Amino acid sequence: MNYYDNKENVTRAQADHFVKLNNRRNLEITGVKEVDSFDNEEFLLETVMGYLIVRGQNLQLKNLDVGEGIVTIKGKIYELSYVDDQGQEKAKGFFSKLFR
Repeated sequence: MNYYDNKENVTRAQADHFVKLNNRRNLEITGVKEVDSFDNEEFLLETVMGYLIVRGQNLQLKNLDVGEGIVTIKGKIYELSYVDDQGQEKAKGFFSKLFR
């Protein structure tokens, strides 16, 4: 089972997942379940579509609305990548670096 098929445990406010990036400086993400970790270079977000890694420079959490599942990040965005069942090796490498 993957995240695309598993929508029964998702509230309506979090059912849709959108990523809106303006000028590589302002990032708005909907469908966020949880912010697992973040610092000024990397965010790890659990979304309704799987884990999303946001990498960049001088990243700041500008808005967090847990009820609506909306996160806004400000800073210079370099990379957005999803980690799911098909990317098990990548996920292990990322999490092993995270918990060293």
